[in-house]
Amino acid sequence: MSGRQADWIRQAERDIEHARRSIEAKDYEWACFAAHQAAEKAVKAVYQKIGAEAWGHSITVLLTELPGKRKSTTLLDASKELDRHYIGTRYPDFHSTGAPGDYYTRKDAERAVGNAQRVIDYCKDILLS
Repeated sequence: MSGRQADWIRQAERDIEHARRSIEAKDYEWACFAAHQAAEKAVKAVYQKIGAEAWGHSITVLLTELPGKRKSTTLLDASKELDRHYIGTRYPDFHSTGAPGDYYTRKDAERAVGNAQRVIDYCKDILLS
């Protein structure tokens, strides 16, 4: 890999490991957010490889706007689920009452990490091709 895509995918891998550690620490909302960040950075690594600009934080939009054969429709459910963790995991006013930590479970975090890992694996395949 040449260019900055190696930096983006390396950070994505660090973020997914952070998400896994957050699960063990029972910081489930942070695990979900870190999983989102990992997937977002992995997709942005692909944009770096193809020399395109990636705007925004929606993994769904980023995946659907990839040109040609790089576009993935099999990851759309996973990406939509990850996108829901971008704001609600961090801001208390997202919910009518309570803090974000009150709304996330281990199951949510494990699912988010699994979804993010699928996105990362998909992106790594593109980066290695």
